[in-house]
Amino acid sequence: QLQLVESGGGVVQPGGSLRLSCEGSGFTRGYYAIGWFRQAPGKEREGVSCISSTAVRIHYADSVKGRFTISRDVVTKTVYLQMNNLKPEDTAVYYCAQDPCDLYGSRWLPSPDTWGQGTQVTVSS
Repeated sequence: QLQLVESGGGVVQPGGSLRLSCEGSGFTRGYYAIGWFRQAPGKEREGVSCISSTAVRIHYADSVKGRFTISRDVVTKTVYLQMNNLKPEDTAVYYCAQDPCDLYGSRWLPSPDTWGQGTQVTVSS
């Protein structure tokens, strides 16, 4: 059974950094595609970033481009989301999910499956 577990959320001041982790279990290989999503109170869930199984495709939402970096460790089967220069509008519950990271031109069309439980990120002074 495939499972994803997020960790690394917390409370940080504006301009601060956090690194989220998404650890997979039940995968036969360390190479699997992951998408990071977030949902703020009263808002729809949105795609933040994704990485394909071989990391050939990586995508960032415009709102996080230049501040967030997605990466993976195939040995530990963990995908990371390094978040720098955090802003109050980044406050949300962050989820990782299996997602092929299919890109059509510069557009990411998410098709998530197998979600993690989420981790809260709060950016506040």
